[in-house]
Amino acid sequence: MQTNFTEQQLRDPGISRANEILRACVHCGFCTATCPTYQILGDELDSPRGRIYQIKDMLENERVPDAKTVKHIDRCLSCLACMTTCPSGVHYMHLVDHAREYIEERYKRPLGDRVLRWILARILPYPGRFRLALLGAKIGRPFRRLVPDARLRAMLEMAPKEIPPVSRNDDPQTFAAKGERKMRVALMTGCAQKALNTDINDATIRLLRRLGCEVVVAKGAGCCGALTHHMGKTGESHATAARNIRAWVAEMDGEGLDAVVINTSGCGTTVKDYGHMFRNEPLAKEAARVAGIAMDVSELLMKLDLPEGNNRDMRVAYHAACSLQHGQQIKTYPKDLLKKAGFEVVEPADSHLCCGSAGTYNLLQPEISAQLKQRKVRTLEAREPDVIAAGNIGCMMQIGSGTGVPVVHTVELLDWATGGPRPRALP
Repeated sequence: MQTNFTEQQLRDPGISRANEILRACVHCGFCTATCPTYQILGDELDSPRGRIYQIKDMLENERVPDAKTVKHIDRCLSCLACMTTCPSGVHYMHLVDHAREYIEERYKRPLGDRVLRWILARILPYPGRFRLALLGAKIGRPFRRLVPDARLRAMLEMAPKEIPPVSRNDDPQTFAAKGERKMRVALMTGCAQKALNTDINDATIRLLRRLGCEVVVAKGAGCCGALTHHMGKTGESHATAARNIRAWVAEMDGEGLDAVVINTSGCGTTVKDYGHMFRNEPLAKEAARVAGIAMDVSELLMKLDLPEGNNRDMRVAYHAACSLQHGQQIKTYPKDLLKKAGFEVVEPADSHLCCGSAGTYNLLQPEISAQLKQRKVRTLEAREPDVIAAGNIGCMMQIGSGTGVPVVHTVELLDWATGGPRPRALP
C-alpha cells in the first residue's frame, strides 16, 4: 500500500511503525474471510482491510477522528485472526493499537462512553475493587432487564453465581518444587482472574511444583496492562506493565528465572509484546528481557515431563483462545497435553473464530459479542463434550454464560490428571 507521510510525521516512532505496517498491506482481502465482525456485519469498513484504509486516512491527514471511524475501529475485537491469515505479514495488532491511542488522545467520546471506559479502567485491573464490583453486580443482576443500556446489562450479567474467596496463593511468595528442582519460574497471577476464578492459579502452582518447578509470585507484579492498552490508555497501561517488568527483572537478577509463565493468554500476548511497547522508553532493555522469557503455561509444560495418563473416558471440547492461537501462534500444545493426560480432545467447527469475549469487548460491544458467543457455543455443543477447556479466563466466562456444559481451564484438567483435585466445575 502506498503511503504519503511527511518526513516530519515519520519522526514520530508510532507513525513510523504504522507506515511500515501499512506499506506491507497489498489489499488482497484474505483477512476478510476470517474476520468475525465482517462475517457478522458484512460491512467492508468492519473488516481489517477496511479499518486499515480508515487508519491510514486518519493518520496521514492528522485528522481529528470522527464518530464513524471510531465506531468501526471500536468494533474490532483484536482477535488477530487477520494476522494468521495475512500472506504479507501485516502486523495489524501494532497498527490498531496505535490507532486506539491516537483516538483516545484526540476524540471526545460521548459522556456515557467516557464514564463507562473510566469505570472499566479503574476497576477491572484491580482485584479488590473488581470483587466489590462483582458483589454489587450480583445484587443488581435480578433487575438487569430494567436497565436500558445494553452495556450496563452486560456488566450485570458478567457477575458469576459465586464469587470465590481470596486465594492466599496469589500473595507474593515462593513455592518450592516437589522433588528435584528443574526450573525456577515466576507465575503471573493476573488481575481479573484473581477475582473471577482462583482455581486456575491454584491448579497451575500445584501442577508446576509437581513437575519440578519452583514457582515465584513476585512482589509488585500485577495487571499486565492489556485492558487499558486496548482502550488506547497508553499511560495507564505502561505504568502497570512497568511494575511487572521491575518485579520480574528483580527476580531475574536475584535468584534467576527460567520463565515468566502466564495462564491467561490475553495477558501472555501483551507481556510478549513488552519489548515493542517500551522500545522507545528507558525500560526498553528490561522490557525486552522479560518478553524474551515470557511463556504461556502450555509452552512451559511442553518443556517438562508431563506423565502419560490413562484413558479418562472424558470428551474435552478444546476452545482455542484467539490470543493464544493468533496472538501467540500456539495452536497444538494445549491439545497435545490434554491427549497425553488421557482425555479425548475434539474441536468445534470454525475454531479460528472469536467467542466474542476479547477483554472488555463483551462489555463495550454487547450485541456483536452476544452473536459471536451464540455461534461459538453452538459449535462447541455440537461436539457433545463432557467438558469445555480453554486457556483464557475471558473466554471461559463468555462461553460459560451461554452453555450448561462445564467450562474449565486446561491446567485444571492437567492438574487433576496428574494427582490434583477434580475441578470444582465438573459434576
